[in-house]
Amino acid sequence: RREAAVADDGVNPLAAWFVEHDGRRLIKWKHYLDIYHHHFARFRGRSPVVLEIGVFDGGSLDMWRDYFGPGCRIYGIDVDERCRAYAGADTTIIIGDQGDREFLSRLRHELPRIDILIDDGGHRMAQQIATFEVLYQHVADDGVYLCEDMHTSYWPEFGGGYRNPGTFVEYSKRLVDQLNAWHTKNAAEFAADGFTRTAGA
Repeated sequence: RREAAVADDGVNPLAAWFVEHDGRRLIKWKHYLDIYHHHFARFRGRSPVVLEIGVFDGGSLDMWRDYFGPGCRIYGIDVDERCRAYAGADTTIIIGDQGDREFLSRLRHELPRIDILIDDGGHRMAQQIATFEVLYQHVADDGVYLCEDMHTSYWPEFGGGYRNPGTFVEYSKRLVDQLNAWHTKNAAEFAADGFTRTAGA
C-alpha cells in the first residue's frame, strides 16, 4: 500500500521495549523490530486499527499497545480458545481459522478498515494466500499488510518447497509482476487491477 515518508531519528522504541519486557511471552526475530518500526512509525499516536493473526501468548498485543499509544484499536485472531483471556478494553480477540475464507469474509463486514495487518498465524501456504486474497482489500489505502515468517514457503511440512508453485513466496512473485502491470504492452493479457492501483503507486 502507499506509504508516506517518515523521519528516522535512529531510535527504535520497540527494541528497548523488547529488551525490558517481562510480561506475557513474545517470540520475534530481532530484525523484525526494525522492520516494524520502519513501516509502522507513522501510525504512532494516530489511533490505528491493528489486526494481528496469531495471538500465541499475548505478548505482541502488549507490544502494539505500548508502541501505538492510547486510542489504538487491536484485533487478535487465533484458533486457540485460551487466547480469549487476552481481550481488554482496547483489544478484541476473535477465534477462527485464517484458512477459512468464509470466516475471513465475515471479518470484512465486522471490522473497521484495517490500518495494519500482521499475518503471524499458522504460516501454512493456504492460510497465507487465503488471508491475503480476502483481507488485503480491507486494508486502508495508506495501510500496511505484513506477512511474517515466509521462510515456511521452503518447508514441506508447511506446504512449501523450493519453486513449489503453491507457496506464498511464488504467489508473491506473481504479485511483483502485477505491481508493474502499468507497463504492459498487451493489456488484454496482463492488465492493471485493484492490486496494481493500490500497491503499485
